Amino acid sequence: MQFDTWLLFAGAAIALAMAPGPNNLLAIFNGARYGVSSAAVGGTGRVVAFVLMISVTAAGLGVVLAASETAFFLIKWGGAAYLVWLGIKSWFARVNDDADTAGQMALMEHPGAFKLAKTEFLTAVGNPKAILIFTAFFPQFLDPAAAYGQQFMIMGVTFIAMEVGVLLGYGLLGGQVKGLIRSARHMRVLNRVSGTLLVGAGVLLALTDRSRTTA
Repeated sequence: MQFDTWLLFAGAAIALAMAPGPNNLLAIFNGARYGVSSAAVGGTGRVVAFVLMISVTAAGLGVVLAASETAFFLIKWGGAAYLVWLGIKSWFARVNDDADTAGQMALMEHPGAFKLAKTEFLTAVGNPKAILIFTAFFPQFLDPAAAYGQQFMIMGVTFIAMEVGVLLGYGLLGGQVKGLIRSARHMRVLNRVSGTLLVGAGVLLALTDRSRTTA
């Protein structure tokens, strides 16, 4: 892959990674509730999902999904339902009214690293637009005269690196909000904002169609 082509790809990849979406919302709210380190741990689930999607695309299976109305429909509605469920769960999440205002971490029970990562993973794989973006986006930068596998590996590693940087950035943004949460009432407001946005993301996902190429 030529260096100038890689630069164009890297710029486009970071723009895609920075676009607001369900996983970036989760990074913000995980950072706000539990801290930046928890947002980073949760983000590993997203990274694993994207590695799998890129691998599927490299194997050519992404074309099958792009051509299959049934597969797209099932993944889309499953992902939309999951986001709505997450939103409702966030809205009614239990908050400890007896917590010391100086100890924010006590305001909500930490769900654990595995659960945070699992939630981000399921959110990512439940969005069929992501794999369709990989299917449409990556080939635009391929040089037909060069080795296909090597180019795809370079692009895959670059995209994942950009994604990791962005999720950490959103986690840091959430961490700034965390400093403002000093009472159970503040945490409930955060949970309801989170819940509303996740339900909205689920509705938007349900209304998307395959002709759109943005996630």
